[in-house]
Amino acid sequence: MLNSTDSSSAKFKIPSIFLSMKKPPLIQLAVTFVLFSAGALASQAYMPELKKQLKDTYSTLTSEPEPAIELEKSQLINLEILAPNPTPPIPERVITREYDNHLYAGENNGFGLIEDENHFKKLVEEQKLVIVTKGAGYETMALTHSHPYITLHSKIVLEELGQAYQKLSSVGSFFTLSSITRTPQQQKSLRKRNKNATSGISSHSYGVSFDISYIRFNGKKGSNRAAQKNLEKILNNFQDSNKIFFLKERRQSCYHITVK
Repeated sequence: MLNSTDSSSAKFKIPSIFLSMKKPPLIQLAVTFVLFSAGALASQAYMPELKKQLKDTYSTLTSEPEPAIELEKSQLINLEILAPNPTPPIPERVITREYDNHLYAGENNGFGLIEDENHFKKLVEEQKLVIVTKGAGYETMALTHSHPYITLHSKIVLEELGQAYQKLSSVGSFFTLSSITRTPQQQKSLRKRNKNATSGISSHSYGVSFDISYIRFNGKKGSNRAAQKNLEKILNNFQDSNKIFFLKERRQSCYHITVK
């Protein structure tokens, strides 16, 4: 047991392990400081380049690869002789009614007005107009006041419409073309028979318009709301994509389409 004097001494006694430690020489402190400063300066100088490399690497790793572009060539279509260009922007002053869009597209996308039967036959011989009978998603009914021919560009768009409709509906489903290209004489004759037919020049007389019946699907005549809804959804999509104009002709039970 310690007396009061011994207790006081023990309280302030410094452990021997600390007494044995020596202070680092001044030169050692100086060298350490110099090395630390040099390292810091080197890091600052290298940091921008390092950040750039890391950023480039991160961008490369995280960016999605560009999708491969696949081109589908429509059968019987020679893409090298596609003369028509997309319809130029339509001046607002030209449009006074919805149908004017179709006339403007016909005048500016095609080979001009098909004047008569002789002119029509010449365009067919020159392969500027191609036959349209049936394909994936569409079929042409027997025509009485028009010819089953349209421009090459129009046929490509029709093929796309048919394929889109079949994918949205089911394999084997198809819509029906009820009228295609008319000469002015055919249009006049149709007007005598059907007062609802357009008087004067029709967009059908440029080889870029066709009608799709909304009461004939899969070769059957009659109401089919599901098929009509699918067709109208596709037509709206193509119109929004700036490929066509279309309007619903209720008296004729068809959609009138003009390719842009």
